[in-house]
Amino acid sequence: MKQTPRPKRDIAVLLTTFMLAACSELNEANFSRLQVGMSFEEVRGILGQPAGCDEALGLRSCRWGDDDRWVAFVGGRVAVTAANNLR
Repeated sequence: MKQTPRPKRDIAVLLTTFMLAACSELNEANFSRLQVGMSFEEVRGILGQPAGCDEALGLRSCRWGDDDRWVAFVGGRVAVTAANNLR
């Protein structure tokens, strides 16, 4: 059975993908909202789910996006943030 092209569906998928990328929570405005003392849950509410976290000796370091964007937590609270190349 031959499938016919579905241009409307393809356009809808492309537009949805573009809109989701444009609405990313990982941007300079959101990263600047972070404050020392915020909980992990507060940070996750602002930036979304982290790409990954490492934990050792009570220090938790989580990455958002890539290695240039991270937050360090001590005792479950923000201690240090770093964000390079955000727009």
